[in-house]
Amino acid sequence: MAAPGDGLEAVEAEGSAGLRGTSGIAVVLPSGPAVPAPLCPHGPTLLFVKVTQGKEETRRFYACSACRDRKDCNFFQWEDEKLSGARLAAREAHNRRCQPPLSRRQCVERYLKFIKLPLTQRKFCQRCQQLLLPDDWGQHSEHQVLGDVSVTQLRKPSQLLYPLENKKTNAQYLFADRSCQFLVDLLSTLGFRRVLCVGTPRYSQFYMEDSFCHYNMFNHHFFDGKTALEVCRAFLQEDKGKGVIMVTDPPFGGLVEPLAITFKKLIAMWKEGQSQDDSDKELPIFWIFPYFFESRICQFFPSFRMLDYQVDYDNHALYKHGKTGRKQSPVRIFTNIPLNKIILPTEEGYRFCSLCQRYVSLENQHCEHCNSCPSKDGRKWNHCFLCKKCVKPSWIHCSICNHCAVPDHSCQGPKDGCFICGELDHKRSTCPNIATSKRANKAVRKQKQRKSNNMKMETTKGQSMNHTSATRRKKRRERAHQYLCS
Repeated sequence: MAAPGDGLEAVEAEGSAGLRGTSGIAVVLPSGPAVPAPLCPHGPTLLFVKVTQGKEETRRFYACSACRDRKDCNFFQWEDEKLSGARLAAREAHNRRCQPPLSRRQCVERYLKFIKLPLTQRKFCQRCQQLLLPDDWGQHSEHQVLGDVSVTQLRKPSQLLYPLENKKTNAQYLFADRSCQFLVDLLSTLGFRRVLCVGTPRYSQFYMEDSFCHYNMFNHHFFDGKTALEVCRAFLQEDKGKGVIMVTDPPFGGLVEPLAITFKKLIAMWKEGQSQDDSDKELPIFWIFPYFFESRICQFFPSFRMLDYQVDYDNHALYKHGKTGRKQSPVRIFTNIPLNKIILPTEEGYRFCSLCQRYVSLENQHCEHCNSCPSKDGRKWNHCFLCKKCVKPSWIHCSICNHCAVPDHSCQGPKDGCFICGELDHKRSTCPNIATSKRANKAVRKQKQRKSNNMKMETTKGQSMNHTSATRRKKRRERAHQYLCS
């Protein structure tokens, strides 16, 4: 399945890599009966709220789930905003104009015609990133065109398509060959026969309808409606769900909360095909994401564990194989498959820890105090007896903060953590005090509203009084003028 774009950093929520301090934009998770969200070109929007020092702003708003730049999708609507029929009609027309020029059915029809062409007539426009039929050649005569497109190339679209480079919407980074081969070999070794790939943008023209769905992973939206949803359901439930695994590589700026909600819906879809005897089983998942999101992911999926394997990318300046120290790739694989079943390549320095019963990186040494191999970034971590845990080698214990941190940190500076209670081990969305906070925020909003109404009344009253005073002064001036002239 494919995401419409590769970035939701946008409206960045608490806890995302780019957010620091105790204020930001948080996504509002559904807590009651689902309320239909307004639609933008990328499907249902998400509800957000601005949070400052644990307090929510008065009004919440809807924004695009897929784009972080308003230039790419400028949708914005207050939660309590009422739109006229004319504005709703204009929005629907805009959403239709923004859809892909070809439907899934048209893509399939073109693909079937393309593979029937002789090899010499199979052409691909590298400028337009499109498979060309003979009728299209004239329109692309001035473009750079690749000829003799083989069936092997069609089976590997990533080798034909140029990665999109708009970091705010469509940044696409491709796995290095070593990481691709590792994943393929691992899936085969574990016995999986079918793979649900969530996050494969722009592949629509290369696959049949039963093999591809145009899909937004941030709001569980199938662009082709119920037909596409049933295709996905049939794929997950085939052979009672046996032999299938979900592999997802979301954009790293994507909000963990909506991704987790979407993945749980896919898991529920898979479970529908399970018998009562298998009700305790889970859909096997590989979620590829930076290691510093571990606590957030495990909040939603407690059974997930992180592999030490470093995932590298060919076209990313930083996440490449062979780098050492802090320059190593931070991208890891989170999975609910038991780690003792996953063998990491020993030729790359990974080794098996008999105490942890899992493969770890070469410098990830077992700590007898933590009773684990604690390193997350591939370096040897040091145990802090004051913090009672292992920390990064560059960190020192701060007696003022009473925990370990980088040497040049600001003791009074902003801290990551929960907006409500300030604790660092969870975020606002999972805070046990969130109900109390919501009640307090509601009371504050009501107080602000009353104050605003009072100010309006006072202003109106003041304006009326000012108008009366001005009228009286004018009459006095007129009488004085008459007296002086008489």
